[in-house]
Amino acid sequence: MTVAEVLNLRLARPADLAAVDGLLSRSYPRLLAADYPPSVLVTAVPLIARARPELLASGRYWLACDGEGRVVAAGGWSAASPDGGVEGQGLAHIRHVATDPALTRRGIGKALLTAAMAQARDAGFSRFDCLSTRTAVRFYAALGFVVQGEVDIALAPGIVFPAVRMRYDSGK
Repeated sequence: MTVAEVLNLRLARPADLAAVDGLLSRSYPRLLAADYPPSVLVTAVPLIARARPELLASGRYWLACDGEGRVVAAGGWSAASPDGGVEGQGLAHIRHVATDPALTRRGIGKALLTAAMAQARDAGFSRFDCLSTRTAVRFYAALGFVVQGEVDIALAPGIVFPAVRMRYDSGK
């Protein structure tokens, strides 16, 4: 499947919760396995591989669907930081991006994130912050994001997820 074969790029709705949960639960464990130790995969991945209802209802979370309507990629943005960290005027936060592991490196994630970032720009945001997985650093770098440093995201008492903070400035 290529980008041209993804017939539908659309905003998510609350009713998409199960479909996005399915995407995240099949994507994260498989794609992150090469870059994270088993201890992180067992403790943290079940917590991050869950759709966020507030994102699905925000009008800022995008889905890429195949010809059969199956969600094959998802991701979006918010004005609020997901980790309580970096906030600022004109700064949008890229949120919960994933592509089906069988369909990576085909331009689907890029098309989805390009649509989300265009929507954020139209809303007045010109800079983007991202808490990337180690696995996705090359993906974001190819889109122009620059590594700011490693961060640990506290998910629950005693459970942290190692991530990489990245930034993009559209120069607007």
